Amino acid sequence: MRFPPTLLSLALLAPLMSSAATPAKDATAITLQSNQQWLQRLPFADRGDFEAAQRGLIERYEGVVSNANGKTVWDLNQYAFLNQTNAPGTVNPSLWRIAQLNTIAGLFKVTDGIYQIRGLDLANMTIVEGDNGLIVLDPLLSVETAKAGLELYFKNRPRKPVTTVIYTHPHVDHFGGVRGIIDEADVTAGKVQVIAPQGFFEHAIGENVLAGPAMKRRAQYMYGAPLPRSERGQVDAGLGKGIPANATISLIAPTREISQPVERLTLEGIEVEFQLTPGTEAPAEMNIYFPRFKALCMAENATHVQHNVLTLRGALVRDPKIWAHYLDQSLLRYGNQAEVVFAQHHWPTWGGAQIREYLADQRDMYAFIDSQTLRLINQGLTPMEIADTLSSLPPRLANKWYSRDYYGSLSHNVRAVYQRYMGFYDGNPANLNPLPPQAAGKRYVAAMGGADQLLTQARKAFDEGDYRWVAQLTNHLVFAEPDNADARNLQADALEQLGYQSENATWRNAYLSGAQELRDGVAAATGGGGNADDMVRALTPAMFFDYLSVRVDALKAADHDLSINWRFTDLNEDYALTLRNGVLTHRDLTRHDQADVNISMNKSTLDRIALKQTGFLKEATVGDITITGERVKFLRFMGGLEETDGRFNIVTP
Repeated sequence: MRFPPTLLSLALLAPLMSSAATPAKDATAITLQSNQQWLQRLPFADRGDFEAAQRGLIERYEGVVSNANGKTVWDLNQYAFLNQTNAPGTVNPSLWRIAQLNTIAGLFKVTDGIYQIRGLDLANMTIVEGDNGLIVLDPLLSVETAKAGLELYFKNRPRKPVTTVIYTHPHVDHFGGVRGIIDEADVTAGKVQVIAPQGFFEHAIGENVLAGPAMKRRAQYMYGAPLPRSERGQVDAGLGKGIPANATISLIAPTREISQPVERLTLEGIEVEFQLTPGTEAPAEMNIYFPRFKALCMAENATHVQHNVLTLRGALVRDPKIWAHYLDQSLLRYGNQAEVVFAQHHWPTWGGAQIREYLADQRDMYAFIDSQTLRLINQGLTPMEIADTLSSLPPRLANKWYSRDYYGSLSHNVRAVYQRYMGFYDGNPANLNPLPPQAAGKRYVAAMGGADQLLTQARKAFDEGDYRWVAQLTNHLVFAEPDNADARNLQADALEQLGYQSENATWRNAYLSGAQELRDGVAAATGGGGNADDMVRALTPAMFFDYLSVRVDALKAADHDLSINWRFTDLNEDYALTLRNGVLTHRDLTRHDQADVNISMNKSTLDRIALKQTGFLKEATVGDITITGERVKFLRFMGGLEETDGRFNIVTP
């Protein structure tokens, strides 16, 4: 009987066992031609971003970061193939460009008093020099990379203690490395404060827990976790190179939350102005302005890519309308003051005119996505019709590198806006209750005259370069006949070419991951990942019970009603659980007047079970968990909870 780990999306950090993978194929002549055309579509002669990305470089980082067990966490050397100037035929030239930019790593001076660690993780760590101590914004994703980044800073700058940590928002790449730069004992003693936007802790722990296994699996596709780092594999992740492997994820709770729309503090002699931007790139997020330095931190609200309205791994749909609103408020409030804008990904923008143009363009981009999707919704267009109609941003925006589809994409963002306003149903009754893929696949194959006839048509379409259609056709056959090697290989070939052509890093990773699994199957996990003990301990009892509820098979449990009083003695908290009609619900900080079973334990015992340091039955046997009442019925219920296999099939049934 196992209890679930929390923040399950972090399991994507565990490497996959890569058996002898089928070699990837070369780009076809049609893909070569498609990629070559990109060189005429975009202003590749503009090298301004390369100058900006290297501006202020103090020391380049070329080392390897390892964990305590000697396993590699971060190694940019695996991207050495990006050193060649021109993109190979297997990579979209625009994607090659951002992939090269994201390899420029090290310690950078943003302006006097502000420095950044870039390229040691998916995100940036920003260090602001105060009078007697350091203010650190977003200490990366892993303890190992954050520690290496701070060591690089101290190698080149005066050594001062870190006295303030600021989390700009609750995505793990912006807080997970905190124990690499501060000690929780210093926080407890009041020597270090940790500042975050209102709602940070709830979202940092709660996001991705309930749908964690599915999000983790999809994130492997999105970030290309199982792919080789090569010209025919993963080259980038859009926001940065990728996710650290074998990493230690940590979290120290904030000691102070920013709750006012605009709030000012003095930290280490420096005036700091916080601008809350809830509901933008994250549910809780804030921009930060430093008047002394005339420097504006945009968190992750304005980066050098078009961001996600809905990330491919899955999440709640974001609101591009409110996103545009807060960008406009930042432009209005700081546009005439700031001399440098930086974010927690990519490189800064310097100069008042450039800053105002940049913020205005980012505002217009998200406003365009929202308003134009709604315009076409009201004309009756369906999600895919809208994506096809809005195939490009307006020309002036489309030609700005910081608006390109490297991470989010116009295609999936407009469909996310449709989902936000209209839901899954496109209004056509034929799509109200369609057949699931396997049943539909069999009927499509039969309607087309059988597998051989479908493959004949698919091969003809492949030769014509109609790869999207090949992928759709062969998908039906793969779901009808999963063991049809010809269908799997042809679909893999089509997905591979779509990946080679994609400007979007996450689309490329998804296409190539699908191709790899069609050829070789789902790779086994090595179990050699890092850990996220802080995240497990931070899981509240209510979150734990919510997660239990999604592991109950309602039909199997429908006739097994059970009422439970669950007490955590160290917290002095009671919870009343009810299993009825196969549904588990809970009431917090209360008890049933009469319960079938009573559980008493420490929250620390639950944490040790979740961390797999002990087991529920063992603790119930030795006495650290007390069970009274219908013990057998309760243990049968717990033993019947589903165990999710996080390696479920995606491109096959």
